[in-house]
Amino acid sequence: MQALVRAFDARVDAAFDKVRGDPVADRIFYGASEVADFGLVWVILAAARGLRGGPRDERAAVRAIVGTGVESVVVNAGLKSLIGRHRPRRHDPHPHRLRQPLTSSFPSGHATAAFCAAVLLSDGDPLAPLYFAAATVVAASRVHVKIHHPSDVAAGIAIGLGLGWLGRRLAPLDRA
Repeated sequence: MQALVRAFDARVDAAFDKVRGDPVADRIFYGASEVADFGLVWVILAAARGLRGGPRDERAAVRAIVGTGVESVVVNAGLKSLIGRHRPRRHDPHPHRLRQPLTSSFPSGHATAAFCAAVLLSDGDPLAPLYFAAATVVAASRVHVKIHHPSDVAAGIAIGLGLGWLGRRLAPLDRA
């Protein structure tokens, strides 16, 4: 199994090598990675949804903020402490500012938060594709900047989707 994971990581990383160093790709992915630090982008998007409509949008906003907070504790204090995977090594300097995390590489907290928030915010919202597009860019950014192995991000996406769907079940928007 480890050989399959290493092969997957190598193949995806090689694909990203083709765009690393491109000024536009670097600006997009480094920017996405930075704005998603500490879940900032998801708090902003949740607040925007809450201000946009009525009580249902307000409940969606609160649920997304609380849900990503819970996700952060589960992933960063729970899973990451159980699985001590080293982060990828980057041999060349980063072209843009980047916070260097101290936690384990597995799973990607950015990816889990991104997809958990996308699931929670997209519930009944016509902007759902935008939430998932933002989540995809944030998750991909972690591979591009070489802070995570691709398998860390893939696992983070799966965990984030699962936690988001669980959050929808536990706190449905239509509950009075």
